Amino acid sequence: MKKILLSALGAFLLSTPALAQDKVFVGHMVDYTGATAFVGTEYGPGVRDAIDFVNANGGIDGTMIEMETVDYAYKIAEAIAHYKRWTSRHGMVAMQGWGTADTEALITFVARDKVPVWSASYSAHLTDPQKLNPNTKKAAPYNFFYGPSYSDGCRAMVQWAADDAKEKGIDNPKFVYTGDNHPYPNAPKKACMEFAEELGFEVLNPVIVPLKPGDFKAQCLTIKEGGAQYAYVGNLGGSVISLLKSCDTVGTDVTYMANIWGGGYKTIEATQTQGYIFPSASPFWEQEAPGMETVREIAALADRDVVADKPTHHYIRGICSAMYMVDAMKYAKANGGITGENIRKGTYATQDWVPEGMEGVCLPSTWTDKDHRGTTRVSINSGSFVDGKVQIEKLRTIVLPRRADWLGQ
Repeated sequence: MKKILLSALGAFLLSTPALAQDKVFVGHMVDYTGATAFVGTEYGPGVRDAIDFVNANGGIDGTMIEMETVDYAYKIAEAIAHYKRWTSRHGMVAMQGWGTADTEALITFVARDKVPVWSASYSAHLTDPQKLNPNTKKAAPYNFFYGPSYSDGCRAMVQWAADDAKEKGIDNPKFVYTGDNHPYPNAPKKACMEFAEELGFEVLNPVIVPLKPGDFKAQCLTIKEGGAQYAYVGNLGGSVISLLKSCDTVGTDVTYMANIWGGGYKTIEATQTQGYIFPSASPFWEQEAPGMETVREIAALADRDVVADKPTHHYIRGICSAMYMVDAMKYAKANGGITGENIRKGTYATQDWVPEGMEGVCLPSTWTDKDHRGTTRVSINSGSFVDGKVQIEKLRTIVLPRRADWLGQ
């Protein structure tokens, strides 16, 4: 009888491991030294600081989050190696990921292992969990991200551009897509160009601009000679700075519309540009919202010098990404234990969901088992360098429809 009772007790404990855990492991992939470090060094600390803040305030109802942060330098092979190590040796229950190329390369792995991933890649290819759209290449049931997809961000800016062209009396406006031939800038290319054509733009041939900074006068001359009034900027950091400076040199007259990583304080200041259009999915540091009190507490706990190194909207999105994961883990603990499968269920549990304490900071988001587009709401901003300072003005908010043919695209 004693052996039977011990065996039954052991089986119970093995079947509910998370209930007995005092900590769970989360992997954190960052790029601090690679091709996207320009923004990786802003977003990554947001995730890290948020988790430290959660642990300092009791964790997941008493369960601490053990997070290992690894700089994989934007190398796919490194990302896969770290993922395999985390799952085999640490029993990873969730992951905070980074780039498009590595996140898409891991889709099959995370689905097999039931490890939900919140990435900093907003590729729409991650939004079709059941491959309901026949054009989706691969179902992504365990992939999530906070904010609008790259495709929806570009579609929203094209919608803004169409209205802007109409206001300016531009007949038959021309649109050109720029970016490297790489999974990250390529992710929204087809979707965005198709929508631009749908809205009546003359869509020019894409212009290839390397992610690595360089002299891009040749590309700028192509944009100029093509007569585009609106250009999508698919890269980020030094590459974008090089592009804008090169185009200024050759006198290219175009309205730039950047992806969410290509727009921010540092880029606008470095280029001293005017009327630089880019999307956002969170307030900026100086703006007020109830949840900004939490954001500032997180930064203060991390001892951030917010005067010398003002946290950006990338930093704040990193916090949102971590906080959505934390709320889903709270649900999991209360509903069977903190496992990857239960965390995923927690992500589906609430509609128009804002993480606790983040009101007015993180956009209300809804994920379902059929649609991983958390939000299609896009804030359109204009950034300018005026009197030695960066000024960012919110122009409008565009809410895109959840078209079935856009799922996964």
